[in-house]
Amino acid sequence: MNTTEYNNNLITALYCRLSQEDLLAGESNSITNQKLILSKHAEQLGLRNCKFYIDDGYSGTNNTRPAYVQMKKDMESGLIGTIIVKDQSRLGRDHLETDAMMELVFPQYDVRFIAVNDGVDTINGLNEMSGIRNYFNDFYAADTSKKIRAVQKAKGERGEPVGTTAPYGYLKNPDYKGNQKEHPWLIVDPEAAPIVRRIFEMYASGVGIRRICATFEEERILAPGVYLFRKTGTKAFHPNLAKPYRWTLTTVRRMLSNQFYCGDTVNFKTYSKSNKLKKRLKNDSSKVLIFKDTHEPIVDRSLFETVQKHFAGRKRPDKMGEMDKFAGYLYCGDCGRRMYLHRGKTIRPEKNMFQCGGYQIGKHNCTVHNIKESVIDQIVLENLRKVTSFARSEPEKFYELATKRGRVEASKIEKNAEKERATAEARIQKKDSIIHCLYEDRVVGRISPERYDEMAAGYEKELADLKQKQAELTQDLLQYSKQEQAIKDFIEKAKEYVEMPKLTAELLHTFIQRVDVYEKPTKYSRTEGNPVMIYYKYQMTTSEQWQILTGEGFSEADDVKAEFDTNTPISA
Repeated sequence: MNTTEYNNNLITALYCRLSQEDLLAGESNSITNQKLILSKHAEQLGLRNCKFYIDDGYSGTNNTRPAYVQMKKDMESGLIGTIIVKDQSRLGRDHLETDAMMELVFPQYDVRFIAVNDGVDTINGLNEMSGIRNYFNDFYAADTSKKIRAVQKAKGERGEPVGTTAPYGYLKNPDYKGNQKEHPWLIVDPEAAPIVRRIFEMYASGVGIRRICATFEEERILAPGVYLFRKTGTKAFHPNLAKPYRWTLTTVRRMLSNQFYCGDTVNFKTYSKSNKLKKRLKNDSSKVLIFKDTHEPIVDRSLFETVQKHFAGRKRPDKMGEMDKFAGYLYCGDCGRRMYLHRGKTIRPEKNMFQCGGYQIGKHNCTVHNIKESVIDQIVLENLRKVTSFARSEPEKFYELATKRGRVEASKIEKNAEKERATAEARIQKKDSIIHCLYEDRVVGRISPERYDEMAAGYEKELADLKQKQAELTQDLLQYSKQEQAIKDFIEKAKEYVEMPKLTAELLHTFIQRVDVYEKPTKYSRTEGNPVMIYYKYQMTTSEQWQILTGEGFSEADDVKAEFDTNTPISA
């Protein structure tokens, strides 16, 4: 039996490939058109046992295309005798891979290769132009990638989205035309958005990711990939249709860290090194661009920030799936590092304790000081009960006391801001006039273009600095305005949470900003406790907190001493 007869008894592989870029070129590269060309050519040559291998939506630089990989496996198993493609670029646009296939792999497995439009048929020998053609196919892919990257970079820097798929909980806005103010690119999906909000609330309340997944599976809530597939037909989220209610830890974890959900567009979080390396790498934080309030949020910004605090702390849940409620809230007052909960199967719950992360990293970084979980629970809960009780019973006095320092500082800043604003505006007008005169001198030739560029650049920089200073002053004033609103919110929340039988993650999220634990005044003392400082979600000095708790005056000089001792949690 000769080679031709032998090959004709095996599979004739008709390989078709179409990428997004090829689709833009028109119908000539469509899968339907390729199938017609290949089947007709196989019929003309009398080749039998035809089988289509189709990669729809895959770049030619991707050497892990599913159908391409399967075709290679079938070839290596001795099942394929002939491979036919429309042209060499369909086989691939990586010239190293394609050259190796045509010159080494196909001959090794006695496979006849045909590229119809390029006039290649290895039964007649390899065309001397094939290698050059593969190189230019590769060059085309690289050039296209470069152009697309440039367009995406420009869009991303303008604040337009660079992603192609809307996050779960959102839908693409059909009216979006690049203007986010009039028509934001994302609109809230009324079916999926409540699920997203619930995930954030569950996690913030102390429910671990594994338990969230199990709960949703029990309630038969469709996983994001399956939901998107059933709604739009896309497989962008890789739906597991065999297990439609299976939520994965990775999916939930990514959702909880996705800033899109609080209304922001985040561009350039990841990047790839080249068009051939498909792996996405995490970008440097300095290169990530964040544009706030570009679309309707699903979760409140404060809730999102609370969840990020939990991520910053220890994420491991206990056997019941509960998270450490102090994760992201408890810090060492001496070195500033987080304190971590120590617990184990052989440790009784009442012996669980928090230890300074600085000491765990290296003994020279901090001291060994620790505090029992039950003790810090008692301190924070008793303190919170007194503060919220005062806010409920005497809201006007609470508001007056809490805003006193803010109003004084805001008044000072406002006076300084007015002076600096007037000075800056006069300076800006003067600089504008100078730049205008410089331009006239440049036009009539009194100064050289180089000198004009040098002087204008200096003035422009000073103008930018002045405007930045104005923006900072405005932001300072706005911050104190937000602070007053935070105090009002605190009072309203205090009215809601009258009964506090135990300290929960929900209470921490609602009222507490952070808690600092210091080393004991006498190191290793068995009678003294650790000084503890509690910061609420509004700014207040130590003396103001103490006045609320005791009704007595308090000296700022006693700052650490009068903070709440672990042996006598509330009184100094």
